[in-house]
Amino acid sequence: MRKVLMGNHAAAVGVKLARTDVVSAYPITPQTQIIEMLNDLGESGQFTGRFIKVESEHSAMAACLGSATVGARSFTATSSQGLAYMHEMLHWVSGARLPIVMVDVNRAMGAPWILWTDQTDSLSQRDTGWMQFYCSSNQEILDSVLMAYRVAEQVLIPAMVVYDGFTLSHTYEPVDVPDQKLVDEFLPKLENAYALRPDTAEAFSALPSPKEYYRLKARLDHDMTRALGVFEEAGKRFEEIFGRRYRLIEPYRCEDADTILVVSGAPASTAQAAVDDLRKQGCRAGLLKMRAFRPFPAEALRDFVRPGTRLAVVDRNYSQGHHGIFCEEIKSALFPLKSRPEVYGFIAGLGGGDITPELLKEIWKEADEGRADASTANWMEDAR
Repeated sequence: MRKVLMGNHAAAVGVKLARTDVVSAYPITPQTQIIEMLNDLGESGQFTGRFIKVESEHSAMAACLGSATVGARSFTATSSQGLAYMHEMLHWVSGARLPIVMVDVNRAMGAPWILWTDQTDSLSQRDTGWMQFYCSSNQEILDSVLMAYRVAEQVLIPAMVVYDGFTLSHTYEPVDVPDQKLVDEFLPKLENAYALRPDTAEAFSALPSPKEYYRLKARLDHDMTRALGVFEEAGKRFEEIFGRRYRLIEPYRCEDADTILVVSGAPASTAQAAVDDLRKQGCRAGLLKMRAFRPFPAEALRDFVRPGTRLAVVDRNYSQGHHGIFCEEIKSALFPLKSRPEVYGFIAGLGGGDITPELLKEIWKEADEGRADASTANWMEDAR
């Protein structure tokens, strides 16, 4: 069934279709409509999971930690300062290997107080041991919730589904809502062999020796890497059932491209229009849409670059004192190559600024003509 849904409602529909057992969340703009809709669906009997109301984001994640520990499929959603407030619990959840799915609706971090979007909130959590998947359309939001559960429950690692506040969260688009029977085929009931059960005596997250702790972290790293293959397998299965294919990195007109835009989130859709315009002008432009950030798809990225290719990485985020965060990760991933492409990092759209086709074409030309500085971040607005 095709419906016109705002991004937040697409996320809520995905949670319902996943037959999620427990939802616990605290309202914060711009994600509030997700939990409002789930509450409404629960009141009408369309969503049968339990909704746990709490007094903070920290408590929301603590509630999900408890429910996931006993084997319940669990969900929460947040944004910005709310995600930062959860930070401690994110480490607990990943260390406990609990396959919780969370939606983070990107919103810039204060100060100053701000409501609009950039990716700093989610990317600030990159070392917590959570997978992160970025969406560029409302269809991707719904589908990524289902994909995230499937991958998380196979590798026992929690996952964030991330998308732009207001740009997607409050914008309506046509969305194909899959049939429940097909979703059940793609995402069977969660059976966690390590769940806490009242008839067995087990300890969870007890005090290990340094050697045991080291082994647990090494195992988490191994399974995070394994998640790359699990995601690709899930993408193929998703295509078989629903007719839509998702990859870790999605190329667009890259076959003969000299300079490639590398974009994540909602601006990746805009970048397709920019590439089409550049092609009409005779420019050999391409686009790589980054869907996965953790685990970082380094090998997949290397497959899409040729000697002499230039990459123009557009970051709606910034690591103060260094680079845009996607840019620095891409440079690290390409470092082992004997012949590495030139990588130019561009900062744009912080705090909700528009990333237009015109801006993206300007970025592409800055990189293609070698006017950008590859050694530092290139700010595309007057930042003085």
